Amino acid sequence: MAYGDLSPTVKNILLLDSEGMRVAVKYYSDDWPTNSAKLAFEKSVFTKTHKTNARSEAEITMLENNIIVYKFVQDLHFFVTGGDDENELILATVLNGFFDSVALLLRNNVDKREALENLDLILLCLDEIVDGGMILETEANVIVGKVGTNNLDSAGSLTEQTITQALATAREQFTRSLLR
Repeated sequence: MAYGDLSPTVKNILLLDSEGMRVAVKYYSDDWPTNSAKLAFEKSVFTKTHKTNARSEAEITMLENNIIVYKFVQDLHFFVTGGDDENELILATVLNGFFDSVALLLRNNVDKREALENLDLILLCLDEIVDGGMILETEANVIVGKVGTNNLDSAGSLTEQTITQALATAREQFTRSLLR
């Protein structure tokens, strides 16, 4: 029995926009050896799922001997793929951990524009959730804590915010003051 047989594995995690285009993707399996094979798989996943109503909770489907768990929020589509022998509940836990982490990182403003502006954090988030197909963490607060630590290490300090972050913070405070 190989080591991978002992623990559940993820083949890929996809974050696509409402037109099926990539926002952030990570592949952990050699099932799609070329970039064109990966793009074709993403297109087929999107085509099969885009008309479903997976907005309130995660949905599950089968495609090409893979189990795909997915969820849509505004103009973003979140997907986690595992083999046909993987446990759907574990894949759904990974999906929810990824979605909740992204929601925390984007301050519940989960849309394509915010995701692209914070793509570095989303990719770090993917790295904290899965490594080489092995699931490392699914708890959103822990993932965001690790991503925040990595981000602080690379940024130097909180006082060195980017202009985008400073504007986002100002916009958030302004919105709160208007809603009071």
